[in-house]
Amino acid sequence: MARSHGTDGCGAYGGLVFGALRVTRTRAGLIGLAACVAAGAGFLGSTDDRPAAAPAPAVPSPSVAPRTPEPTLSAAPAPAGLPVIDYWTAPRGFPADPAAMSLTAVTEGLHPSRSIPVYDAPGGRPRARLTPEISGMPLILPITDRRSGWVAVLLPTANRRIGWLPPKGWTARPLRDHLIVQRRTHKLIWRRDGVRRAAWTVTTGTATTPTPLGRSFVLGRTPTSGAAYANVDALALSSVPENRRALPASLRGAHTGIHGWYDDGSFGRSASNGCVRMPPDAQRTLLKHIGHGTLVTVVD
Repeated sequence: MARSHGTDGCGAYGGLVFGALRVTRTRAGLIGLAACVAAGAGFLGSTDDRPAAAPAPAVPSPSVAPRTPEPTLSAAPAPAGLPVIDYWTAPRGFPADPAAMSLTAVTEGLHPSRSIPVYDAPGGRPRARLTPEISGMPLILPITDRRSGWVAVLLPTANRRIGWLPPKGWTARPLRDHLIVQRRTHKLIWRRDGVRRAAWTVTTGTATTPTPLGRSFVLGRTPTSGAAYANVDALALSSVPENRRALPASLRGAHTGIHGWYDDGSFGRSASNGCVRMPPDAQRTLLKHIGHGTLVTVVD
């Protein structure tokens, strides 16, 4: 995480603290995504001039009965006073992400169009609310599963947790990008539409302040200031510190971030408070292409 005045700790500036990443002011806005089209074609030829064998007689395909659509489970009314999931308040009572370490891309997200309750299962119990923004950033949640007319989404401010939403109160958003962080090799890989676009050597968290494993997502971008961060904006993630007690009290409610870093000698090491430090030019590339809701998967 950020280092100030020669210490290998966290830096505070302009209302933003990294190490985990704390946002008290943001500059939100969807980031334009550049189109990328990959195409390939090929054929298999033969120089054998012998006549081809007669085709085998066609065998009629067995008839397949159409699948009966799974009925949509009704949503229980949400009681008054449900807690709102925000940048500081972690949701409780939600199930673990069953595919937390999956490297499969997620291609669709959703944006709450109003304050909506989030449930612990399809047709289950409402336990919290999601709002259209989180700390000033438009909230886009990756959709990880569908069942009984409901969708499962990754939740912010809680590591490796999902919540379920009925089919109303949100709009779908396409997701094209996927960031994969490899802690052991200190690599960050960027994939778009399933195609690897770039990879960089980065800094990840120490053994006592690790970069959180599993799937999370980009909440948005936030400004930084100071030479340590190369004066480049940061990406705030949905994940939070694994071991809050290992951090200074001021960072225990913070989030993980991806940000630029001034010291080339720190890349390829486990030296941060949990954030991912990037070469400044690499960070600028991410800021140009990576939008809200982008899936981020951290593996060993």
